[in-house]
Amino acid sequence: MTVDSSQPPDAIAFTGLRKTYAGRRGAAAHEALKSIDLAIRRGEIFGLLGPNGAGKSTLINILAGLVIKTAGTASVCGFDIDRNPRTVRSAIGIVPQELSIDPFFTPRESLELQAGLYGVPKAERRTDELLSALFLTEVADSYARRMSGGMKRRLMVAKAMVHTPPVLVLDEPTAGVDVELRQNLWAMIRELNARGTTILLTTHYLEEAQELCDRIAIIDHGAVVACDSTTNLVQRIDRKDLVVTLDRDLADVPPALARFATEQRGPRTLRIRYQRSGTELAPILAALQVSGLHVVDLSTEESDLEDVFVALTTRPPAQPAAPH
Repeated sequence: MTVDSSQPPDAIAFTGLRKTYAGRRGAAAHEALKSIDLAIRRGEIFGLLGPNGAGKSTLINILAGLVIKTAGTASVCGFDIDRNPRTVRSAIGIVPQELSIDPFFTPRESLELQAGLYGVPKAERRTDELLSALFLTEVADSYARRMSGGMKRRLMVAKAMVHTPPVLVLDEPTAGVDVELRQNLWAMIRELNARGTTILLTTHYLEEAQELCDRIAIIDHGAVVACDSTTNLVQRIDRKDLVVTLDRDLADVPPALARFATEQRGPRTLRIRYQRSGTELAPILAALQVSGLHVVDLSTEESDLEDVFVALTTRPPAQPAAPH
C-alpha cells in the first residue's frame, strides 16, 4: 500500500484507548489500558517499553485485530481500525514475538503464500528481494524446520513485509538471539526505516531501544508514564557518576568526601554521584586533594535509559503522561 503526502503525519494514533477485561467468577475487572493517547509519526522508529503486564501486548493486539478495544479510537495511516479494517491490515505488518513458521514450507513458498493471502499479484511480488534483504537466499528452497532460530525470525519479518506495508510492528524482534544476530537485525531495522518504513518496536533490551529509537514511550499499569525523544528521556535523570581510581588502598571513604554521594567500589576505587545541572567538579577534585589522594585514573558515567525506566516503573501506578 502506498501512503501519499496528503495523509496525516501520524502513522499510528491512539486517542482515549481503553481495554477492560471482565473478571472471572466474581473477580474484579482488570483495566489493561487506561485512556492511552499516543501518536507515532510517519518515518520514525518508535520504541514502546514497559514491564511485563504493562499493556504493551494488548496495545499491539488491538492494532492486529486480535483484541477488541473497550473505548477510544485507534488508526493506522489515518484509517480507523473499526471503520476501515481491511485497509488497516494492508497498511501494517506485524511480527509477533512467538515464532510461527510452517516447518514443511520453504521460505520461498511461505512468502509466496503470504503474498497471495494479501492479494498481491504475482507480477508485483517481491519474494527474491525480501529473501536477499533478510539474508535468506541461501536457504530459500530449504524446509523451514531445518533453519536456525535466527533465520526463522528473519523469515517472520519477511512475511510481514510481503505486501509492502508503510508501518511495521516488531514485538521483541531480538528475543533469544545471539549478539551477532542482534546486530544484524538492528542493521535490518535501520535499513527498512531508511527506505521509509515506520517502525514500532517493543523490546526488553533497553540498550536496543536507546540505540535504535527516535522516540520512546514507557507504559506501566496500563498508562503511558513517559513519551519523549530518546535523548530527552535520558536527560530526565539529572545524574552523573565520577569514577576515581587511586594509587593506594582505602579503608573507607575519606571524611572530606562525605558531603558528596560517595561509595567505595573497591579498595582503590570510588564512585562519586553528582547532579549534572548543579554540581561542579572542582569542589570534588579539591576534596580528593585535601584527603591526600593521588588519582591514577578518572572517568565519568552518564545515566542511561535503564535508569529512566527503573525510575518510572518502580513506583505506584502513575497518572498518564501528557502526550508529546
